[in-house]
Amino acid sequence: MSIENDLSLIQDYDKNYCLQVFNLLPVAFTKGKGCYLYDTEGRKYLDMIGGIAVNCLGYAHPKLTSAICSQAKNIIHACNYYYIPQKSELAYRLCRASFADKVFFCNSGAEANEAAIKLARSYFYYKDLNKYEIITATMSFHGRTMGTVAATGQEKFQMPFAPNLPGFVYVPYNDIDAMIKAVTPKTAAIMLELIQGESGVHPADLEYIQAIKKLCVEKGILLIFDEVQTGVGRTGKMFCYQNYGVQPDIMTLAKGLGGGVPIGAMLTTNAIATGMKPGDHGSTFGGNPLACAAGNAVLETIEEDNIIDNVREVSEELFDKLGKLRAKYNCIRSVRGKGLLIGIEFDDTITAQGMREQLFSMGILVSAIGKSTIRLAPPLIITKAQANQFIKALDKILKNVQGPKNVFDKLKDAIPSKKQIKEKASSVNNAKIDKLDQLGLTAEKEKALTDGKDIDIIDNDD
Repeated sequence: MSIENDLSLIQDYDKNYCLQVFNLLPVAFTKGKGCYLYDTEGRKYLDMIGGIAVNCLGYAHPKLTSAICSQAKNIIHACNYYYIPQKSELAYRLCRASFADKVFFCNSGAEANEAAIKLARSYFYYKDLNKYEIITATMSFHGRTMGTVAATGQEKFQMPFAPNLPGFVYVPYNDIDAMIKAVTPKTAAIMLELIQGESGVHPADLEYIQAIKKLCVEKGILLIFDEVQTGVGRTGKMFCYQNYGVQPDIMTLAKGLGGGVPIGAMLTTNAIATGMKPGDHGSTFGGNPLACAAGNAVLETIEEDNIIDNVREVSEELFDKLGKLRAKYNCIRSVRGKGLLIGIEFDDTITAQGMREQLFSMGILVSAIGKSTIRLAPPLIITKAQANQFIKALDKILKNVQGPKNVFDKLKDAIPSKKQIKEKASSVNNAKIDKLDQLGLTAEKEKALTDGKDIDIIDNDD
């Protein structure tokens, strides 16, 4: 039995047999190619969210699919009683590309962060030091396991599962004074995202991260960077920390590492790796041949095809065009991010969910974060032409919702209308409006409102 092409039946089975923890759009995809997905009716969608920063090589990439198929014909899974060549090779590639000396493989970002939390605590345990507290940021997101929910600085993710795992302290993001005050003799680690993706795509300030590194060195605290969303080329560097000139003690990866195949990784140095002994941690599926074959193909393709160069070029194009749209429309409050992880925040006139649905109706996929921000995290292979397809769609929506800014908006606010002048005149001893006309006020207003050619010029430029 196959229900793949029957959307109604798919929806019925999902409602009746799947735990309802997701708010789903009314669509099911049956195939993909490059940066496009195709639904059960054959409709085509430009994927500007990339499976939430997962499908870094897009869909049906020949090198990735070939590696997966080839490995599946040989061994899909081998348990961790034995050496696994694909795992060893992937660990080598990751260490060669980063600060790290050792890698632990698992199946997701949450598991990678769990491993990082455990390592931070066990490192000091084996040194016979009572250091176990981990400081994270408010509005952070580190996963949905009990440990990573406790690490996440958002009550909405924690409340249904209380009591939460103790030992976590939360401070405001980008606030170094708050971080310094939160440190105690029990502080084992500081754990941060370099870009807070799930709270609206908020990058860390350069000075903030550099000051935190200095603090960690001075106080003997481990520095953990959660790069589950930002790693593997997403920000225009192989790893986001390379944009800051600061190296962590521990880093976590997932999402793009497998190009769509579930995999997670926790990376660390030789010195910190002494904090785990055989039997302290493990994973049944972590480091399996299939997932690691995918990871090797992803890293090889990124390097051989100069994909990070493409990330930088398309990112520059997107930020430039989004900046022009922001200048054109009042409703765009902010454009944030780095590389191909971008947040677009709107004012109260536009909801993120509403914008997501409008773009969806035009065949473009994005994610909505909170009430006012949409997130972009397209495949790293996206072209400038495809990026401009999104820009044109957004421009069309905003033009219908608000219309473009023009120089007359300020004139309309600054110069009173003839009616307003008359009302004001009548309130001050019925002074004659002709006197105001003589002063040039109504003539200036009339000229400004009738000279429409400047509006066309602005539209053409933007």
